[in-house]
Amino acid sequence: MVSTADRLDTLGTAVAPARPGDGARLLALAIGFVMATLDATVVTVAAVDIADDMAIGPTGLTWLMDSYILSFASLLLLAGSLADRFGARRTYLAGLALFIAASTVCGLAGDGGLLVGARVVQGAGAALFMPSSLVLLVGAFPEPRRQAIVLGYWTAIVSTASGLGPVIGGVLVGTLGWRSIFLVNIPFGIAGAVLTMRWISPSPRRPRGLNLASNVASAGLLAALSIVLIEGPKQGWTSFPSVAILTVAALCVSALVVSERFAADPLISRSLRGSPVFRAAVSIGLLLNLALFGSIFMLGVFFQRAWGLSPMQAGWSLLPMLVVFVLGNLTFARLVHRFGSRRPGLVALCVAAAASATMVTISAATPYALLAVAVGVANFCVGVTVPALTATLMEVAGSHASTAAALLNANRQVGALLGVAAAGSVIAAPTDWYHAASVAFAVIALAYGTAACLASRLARST
Repeated sequence: MVSTADRLDTLGTAVAPARPGDGARLLALAIGFVMATLDATVVTVAAVDIADDMAIGPTGLTWLMDSYILSFASLLLLAGSLADRFGARRTYLAGLALFIAASTVCGLAGDGGLLVGARVVQGAGAALFMPSSLVLLVGAFPEPRRQAIVLGYWTAIVSTASGLGPVIGGVLVGTLGWRSIFLVNIPFGIAGAVLTMRWISPSPRRPRGLNLASNVASAGLLAALSIVLIEGPKQGWTSFPSVAILTVAALCVSALVVSERFAADPLISRSLRGSPVFRAAVSIGLLLNLALFGSIFMLGVFFQRAWGLSPMQAGWSLLPMLVVFVLGNLTFARLVHRFGSRRPGLVALCVAAAASATMVTISAATPYALLAVAVGVANFCVGVTVPALTATLMEVAGSHASTAAALLNANRQVGALLGVAAAGSVIAAPTDWYHAASVAFAVIALAYGTAACLASRLARST
């Protein structure tokens, strides 16, 4: 059996000489993403058990998912600045340490408030190591074509964990209880830290000001949007709390615009802001995660509430729809030689939109096999698109790789937040699960279709 590391070295030889330890470098930098992604997907199938054990209502259940994403998205841009200032490897290791500590608290939490608070700290740790891992990957594999191939395999490792997440979560919840889904992060995190210290060289620093005004404004904006999306369905979009939080978001936008316009060292460089490829890429990232995470969260609860499945059964039901991510990643690694980074992503997004649209007619008569095929095809296409999108962004980012990676991930997390918040509003009022699923699939198809339109412009750009 050929390992991922062997495949990497074989492909790398055709592009640039392979070095000892390339597989270990790839694994070291994938572990952070694996933990963060696995954590989100295993919580999906554990959510019902956690809610019952902790007596958490529908809004609290949404906060269990979104508190992590809120913290993560809010702090990503600051984390990118910290990676520039203090070095990507140091920031990556700090994020791993924080994530491990928070996971331990999650596993030992005695009430819902402490659990949600620890999830916030988990998100902060993930914010530190996610953009740093991309910067370190670019540094470890600097040759552009080989870098695109490595991104395909790197994403494949992450996608394998994502695909297995619901099954792993279902097995852990069914055998060891829901606390085990958090405690499993401890050995993963330690392994990632050891591999990083052994195989990843310290990255050069880019001394610059932290631009606290822009960082505080961007964090406030993302936090305000997160809160209103979570609480809006419950409080009402025109209620005083919702209007007040939206006002805060508007003030943060104004402050961010002013700060970025006049700052000597803006948070997002002027060269990046002026790049149409950059703008399209980060927008596609948001739409991808909106569709993907909304789908996963909705289906995870749908299988249990509408079909009466156990957490383990729900995990197994999701498995065929999620393991296809890795096939998409590996397909991209093959296609990039012939078609480059952009065209495969465009075609994949068009197919994802069409596959999702077929489920708008879902009903009680819809067989599981048809649902699994439609969602699986869409997710396979996401597996092709994510490394294509990342490779394209890294091509244009240059010396601003950490900021570009942070902003891409921030937008993707905002998209995930939008998707989970929409699914949370469905959970709060489940009058007709099939009608709700139909509406959800219509929104998902629209998101993929809009992303395809943006990708068509991106494919024509040079």
